[in-house]
Amino acid sequence: MTEQDGPVAPDQDHHTTTMEKGRFCVAHCTCGWRGPARRARSLARADAEAHPGAVTGGHPQC
Repeated sequence: MTEQDGPVAPDQDHHTTTMEKGRFCVAHCTCGWRGPARRARSLARADAEAHPGAVTGGHPQC
């Protein structure tokens, strides 16, 4: 793991994305947070948007 991959400082923005893993879609954040695996992409996106301070980036497939 490089410094870029590590958690962000508390004063920085959270940047969330969603990733597909098989039949599931999971929300991830630059702070290290990970949402539950969802079959519905819309729910994974909602998890990402609900993450405190999140700025969503999104994955084109999700």
